Amino acid sequence: MTQVNALEHWVDTPEGKLFAQDVKPQNAQGVPIILLHDSLGCVALWRDFPKQLAAVTRQRVIAYDRLGFGRSDAHPGRLRRGFVEAEAEQGFAALLRQLEIDDFIVFGHSVGGGMAVGCAAIHGKHCRALIIESAQAFVEGLTLQGIRAADQQFAAPGQLQRLTRYHGDKAEWVLRAWVDTWLDDAFADWNLDALLAQVQCPLLSLHGDQDEFGSPAHPRRFTALAAGPSVMRLLPGCGHVPHREQTEVVLAEVQRFLG
Repeated sequence: MTQVNALEHWVDTPEGKLFAQDVKPQNAQGVPIILLHDSLGCVALWRDFPKQLAAVTRQRVIAYDRLGFGRSDAHPGRLRRGFVEAEAEQGFAALLRQLEIDDFIVFGHSVGGGMAVGCAAIHGKHCRALIIESAQAFVEGLTLQGIRAADQQFAAPGQLQRLTRYHGDKAEWVLRAWVDTWLDDAFADWNLDALLAQVQCPLLSLHGDQDEFGSPAHPRRFTALAAGPSVMRLLPGCGHVPHREQTEVVLAEVQRFLG
């Protein structure tokens, strides 16, 4: 497998510093792939996937902790409707500026997939491809059901420590930012339809047919509404985290799509 080297960066934003991991394979080719994590995620929770992705694509892979997550600074307030779309002009834009990135490919998991749609739409002149995994295109009953169940699980003694391991004293904020935002009545009719209509680059939508946070209605909506060419892959027997549950399948699909 191609040898890769990892660097660390601290990205300045008006609200605090963001942590980023920059994986560079030897003899890197093409444009960087930028990873956007899920609602409870961070760089560390991608585990070895960035290195595996860099090795098989021979492209630079950059993952960063959004404000409030992982090793990045704390978020100054609560998340509000519009936070998914806003990331493209906030942390993501700051990363592009500081690392002097021009063209890119964006890869987002879960809510990070929704943010990736925003990045592809708003930075359309520079986005060469969009890859989304287990992403939500709208607020679905199954998504809310999964969030309520997870909230109950985290209420059990010791469960919040699972998040503390990755987010430190920001763990409670991370959980509430996910649960309270999605369950808020003001978020009930949220969707990505308008942004999808602005996505001109090729789109790959990966989704597990056993995803506990979203039905196949999401990848169907992504591929139906995106303005550019799109491919949908429904992964049999897979849940909400395909890059962990079916790593080799995801890597092969990405290779095929980018090839």
